[in-house]
Amino acid sequence: MHDPPRILAVDDTPENLEILRMRLEANGYEVVTAADGEEGLAKVRSLKPDLILLD
Repeated sequence: MHDPPRILAVDDTPENLEILRMRLEANGYEVVTAADGEEGLAKVRSLKPDLILLD
């Protein structure tokens, strides 16, 4: 597990990603975002997030 925990948020709506990023970072998480599944898979492989949120 990373310190702080790393969360990957995948959503095709930029506004949703920004809201998630702001709320999660305010609570001490590292947030990485992806706009689609292909980008999300690439980031899963390279960054190894602790949690993945999918829309």
